[in-house]
Amino acid sequence: MPVSIDPTQTIATIRPALHGQFIEFLGECIDGGIWVGPDSDVPHTDGIRQGVLDALKELEPPVLRWPGGCYADTYHWRDGIGPRADRPTTFNENFGTYELDDHAFGTDEYLRLCEAIDAQPWINVNMMTGTPAEARDWMEYCNRATGTELADLRVSNGHEAPYDVNLWGIGNEPWGGGGIMTAPGYVDAYRAFASAMPRFTGSVFETPKTYAIASGPDGNKPKERVAWTKDFFAALNEYRQPPIHGYDLHFYNWNIDHETDTPTSFDEAGWDRVIAGCLELEDVIVEQWALMEEGLASVPMPESTLEPRLEHIDLVVGEWGNWHRDAFFARPALFQQVTMRDAITTALSLDILQRHADKISIACNAQTVNVLNSVILTDGDATILTPNFDVFMMYKAHRGAMALTVEPVDEASGAHLFASVADDGTIVVNLTNPSMTDEAEVELEFAVPVSLAKRETLAAATPTDHNTADAPDAVRRVAERIDGEASGRHTVRLPAGSVTVLTAQQG
Repeated sequence: MPVSIDPTQTIATIRPALHGQFIEFLGECIDGGIWVGPDSDVPHTDGIRQGVLDALKELEPPVLRWPGGCYADTYHWRDGIGPRADRPTTFNENFGTYELDDHAFGTDEYLRLCEAIDAQPWINVNMMTGTPAEARDWMEYCNRATGTELADLRVSNGHEAPYDVNLWGIGNEPWGGGGIMTAPGYVDAYRAFASAMPRFTGSVFETPKTYAIASGPDGNKPKERVAWTKDFFAALNEYRQPPIHGYDLHFYNWNIDHETDTPTSFDEAGWDRVIAGCLELEDVIVEQWALMEEGLASVPMPESTLEPRLEHIDLVVGEWGNWHRDAFFARPALFQQVTMRDAITTALSLDILQRHADKISIACNAQTVNVLNSVILTDGDATILTPNFDVFMMYKAHRGAMALTVEPVDEASGAHLFASVADDGTIVVNLTNPSMTDEAEVELEFAVPVSLAKRETLAAATPTDHNTADAPDAVRRVAERIDGEASGRHTVRLPAGSVTVLTAQQG
């Protein structure tokens, strides 16, 4: 049976923020990766590695999350502002980094990077070792226009206009490295931090310009994640609700139980295991969304008409990606190479996020540079774009389009599918062949005649191929224009272990 694609069967708009990225002071994600400093011999712009800056400008990540991650809950923002010679040196134990931290890349460097690549910043505040007052001051420094000591401090540090940071994460993974809290304990702390957030409005009746993101569960713990969300909402629903806009779920595709399986050395069983593992994300999203709706249904009715009832919270996936066993022992910390196995799981994960565009508002790949599921690697003065970079570039066409209801797996070929339609009627179809060894053929049936205009394909000659400084283009997407006639049916052949994106025009 052919796969049916009907451009009228829509789900929701795919928010660009579903294609977000995440950077943290972990290994060489920032120090040595993104940040080389103004005195480096590596080409740079104001200390930002030029190769990374150019790649991020091309990628256009809609959201960039920082400074963590686990690092956020030991980070004091004042350590990273002002003249770099005056900034303190501390020790970073974050996930095996174990390096001195000179705080050369701080708030202003990060926010100027966001400005340079036109990414919306998402700052995670320090809940574990910080205070609500410290977090509030950070928001004032970033966003207060003028006239206060903190606004003047920002101006003296070189940025006259406010940064207008909207997204603020309150703590990170409080069930683990962020304090090993219980959900009710976290909610108690969250109430103080979220209530202290400035509104940056002229009236209590105006919509606040700060978007508070609460920490959701560990998506990799099936029992704990259910209990956490149930307990979170039970505690949230006691008495009045603090400001809350997003609920941040984290999910990693763990590949940690097989010692001989590495990022660049695996057999077919390892290939299949990792690809199957990423599909659990869909079950977690559906489960957590149902628990959130259940929790919101129990929010008590306020006793005053001036207090609106909390009726909606966005589901956020603040960290997602592949995590291989070798990363735990890597130096620099959590460094991973990227092959087509990772590219396929990245594509399938993005398909899942986009398919649930009616539930998810923001999602961030972990992490952007040199750590885990990276889109960019660095080696000396070289900047290397991984196959994951190509996947994100191929998927840019979905941003702002409407997700379509499409059968996610073609039973005949085993290929995975996703489709969207843009305002101008352009249909974009993803076809991922998860087989390591076998080609696939997929028959597409459109509800209206379409002509195929473009095809991009990402595949590798060998499944373990990857890009390095010596071979930066070993795995690269190939684009081709198609001048075909309009038809209701099209047959597409897919290479083994590949990601293909088709662009089709109606009529």
